[in-house]
Amino acid sequence: MSIADVGRVVMVVPTYNEAANLPWIVQRLRRAQPAVDILVVDDASPDGTGALADELAAEDPQVRVLHRRAKAGLGAAYVEGFRWALQEGYDVIGEMDADGSHQPEELGRLLDAIVGADLVIGSRWIPGGSVVNWPRSRQALSRGGNLYVRVLLGIDVHDATSGFRLFRSSALEKIDLGQVRSTGYVFQTDLVFRTLHAGLTVREVPIEFVERVRGDSKMTPEVARESLVRITRWGLDERAQQVRHAVRRRGGAPR
Repeated sequence: MSIADVGRVVMVVPTYNEAANLPWIVQRLRRAQPAVDILVVDDASPDGTGALADELAAEDPQVRVLHRRAKAGLGAAYVEGFRWALQEGYDVIGEMDADGSHQPEELGRLLDAIVGADLVIGSRWIPGGSVVNWPRSRQALSRGGNLYVRVLLGIDVHDATSGFRLFRSSALEKIDLGQVRSTGYVFQTDLVFRTLHAGLTVREVPIEFVERVRGDSKMTPEVARESLVRITRWGLDERAQQVRHAVRRRGGAPR
């Protein structure tokens, strides 16, 4: 497949203190997919990531930068990047981390799959997917969390928390980004849930996820707890709605 088959593509890359990784990941992405543009969304990194991103953009017209005034969460950074990309008329808008855990060399798999889909997720937890340099405890936590999401929300997605993905712009317009309130890592699950509820097509393709080798992970126990609480609340709301719909169809009321 040629990238011309899917139209203009941009990868949104949020950053906070990623000066050690950003030039490396931009170079790999530009080499792997020369026709794909890059939007760096920096949350006022104190380590100079934003200035470094500006230097990369000055050297390459396919690299652009959005500067945010403060660190306000992964989801908020993505929403701002998505809005910019929609205004710029991109046909496909992607997500990936700046730390190298999402390998640009595998982006072609997602591009192939976006033909006929509205959202493509690079999945660690389907056949062919894998993780590198994670202890078994962390693998179990991620697998268990995604199983919890799948069962509680009633969705057939094995890696709803993955941050390596592509959206068609029409899908982002349909799910209404203005209604998205999640700002942390739970944002990934939120958008999968909204995409499926809008009746759109979600596909998963296997990827190899590689744990960062430079810099500090942004995932903390507090972030994980926030995600669990929000997902549980969504799941309970979803089940309550299902009960109300069933009662209305039967023409009665719960006793």
